[in-house]
Amino acid sequence: MPKTLKQKIIFKNQQVTVLYAMYLHSKEHTKLTGNNKAKITAKEGAPFSIYDGYSFGKNLQLVKNKLIVQSWRASDWSKNDIDSTLILSFEQKGKDAVIIMSQVNVPDNQAASLKTGWNDFYWKPWREYLMLIG
Repeated sequence: MPKTLKQKIIFKNQQVTVLYAMYLHSKEHTKLTGNNKAKITAKEGAPFSIYDGYSFGKNLQLVKNKLIVQSWRASDWSKNDIDSTLILSFEQKGKDAVIIMSQVNVPDNQAASLKTGWNDFYWKPWREYLMLIG
């Protein structure tokens, strides 16, 4: 049975405008994931490919600086697995930026690795990248 992942990520002393723009910009997305190639744009309906093609899908809904909704799947998923839906909600809480991440319809056999993968391959490198550009 497909799983749902939920995470709340707080970026201290950051602006949601910066995080939102970085996620939807190919060069910045590539840099923030440790130079894993990304092809992504801030255009609804546009396809995307991230992490050297490992993950891919389509931008379903974009609300500037507030919301990103994508169909999303990984290249190692079974052809029988349905696409998951990734929802990134951005909130400014004083000086901090908060991302609420929900990913629904994650294949059961992928849920554990994706849960840790978001932290290992996104949130941790993203923080490190933000410290570098400071």
